[in-house]
Amino acid sequence: MKTITYTIKDELGIHARPAGMLAKKAKEFSSEITIQKDSKTVNATKLIALMGLGIKCGDSITVSASGEDEDAAIKAMEEFLSANL
Repeated sequence: MKTITYTIKDELGIHARPAGMLAKKAKEFSSEITIQKDSKTVNATKLIALMGLGIKCGDSITVSASGEDEDAAIKAMEEFLSANL
């Protein structure tokens, strides 16, 4: 399992558009990708679950990938977060 921690810089946090883009990116990998905020963990491919975390600017999230392509998945997630959030 690979894990990264990222602090959201987008002033709107994770709202519908970036949540949809994030879920789409997570679906590109066979690894299970999860996002955790505080004590809640959700599957990154689930749009409604992502939005349900209520992630705002300044919040830290933990992204984990577990599976055969976890290295590529965690790298892609980190690049996506840096570029979009």
